[in-house]
Amino acid sequence: MLREQELRGIYVPVVTPMGAHGEVDLESLTLYVRKLLEDGANGIVVNGTTGESPTVTLEEMAALTAAARAVCELANKPVIVGTGTNDTASTVRKTAYAGELGADAALVVVPYYSRPSQEGIIEHYRQAASTGLPIIAYEIPSRTGVRLKPDTVKAILDLDGVIGIKDSSGGIELMIELARSGSHKPVLCGEDFYFHAMLCCGAAGGMVASASVRTAAFVEMYEQLLQGQLTASRQSFGALLPLIRLLFQEPNPAPLKWLLARQGIIASDHIRLPLTPVSEELRQQLAAWL
Repeated sequence: MLREQELRGIYVPVVTPMGAHGEVDLESLTLYVRKLLEDGANGIVVNGTTGESPTVTLEEMAALTAAARAVCELANKPVIVGTGTNDTASTVRKTAYAGELGADAALVVVPYYSRPSQEGIIEHYRQAASTGLPIIAYEIPSRTGVRLKPDTVKAILDLDGVIGIKDSSGGIELMIELARSGSHKPVLCGEDFYFHAMLCCGAAGGMVASASVRTAAFVEMYEQLLQGQLTASRQSFGALLPLIRLLFQEPNPAPLKWLLARQGIIASDHIRLPLTPVSEELRQQLAAWL
């Protein structure tokens, strides 16, 4: 199981590779994860937002977890599984199941659609943590429809079993507030555009989708900053910004899937509705970037 002191560095939320007819492609996933780890990723996340979790069945989640673990165990790297839903009981069952599958931690998103109270969200995480699997909270108000108050985040991080948070709040304000308050549990940046800024403010690392591409460059930038090479790290991040902009020009993960398929890292860029493939215009821009 993942400990909070190990929640550092570059964690890559992977796409869910699919065949031409939408079936999960475990062979592509195996090769893809192996390459990420060879390029220096500290761990991977399956069944997250980038993995199209709302369309992935429980059986597919189990297969994806098993395939990822088979690769990660050889490299002694953790596998984090997305288990959060908008229903606490379902989240608890899914999190417990991920633990049975051998996940090292669960990524649990703030409950979406229902727009619960701050107190309800805290209790949601308390219940998820009761499963015994380490929990990483996931704040992403642009998708959930509710924004956590800093005091709520602190209360969640104080819960036994919660080892950190992925911050996709859309800025660096939450990170600054947590750093100012002396919060000791790690914060991972989940907003690719703010990765360098959040590291400068005290983030322990990132859970960034763009790191599926040029993984080694993301790792190098992180290590430069860790070693106090601020100017070099800023320049390295600047070189990655054109890629980041392209990958989020249209809904994630369609651009990332297209780019990975074009590079031969996965076999197909198939994506499940209601998401749609990238536009022809963006394909041309991504091809030019390559």
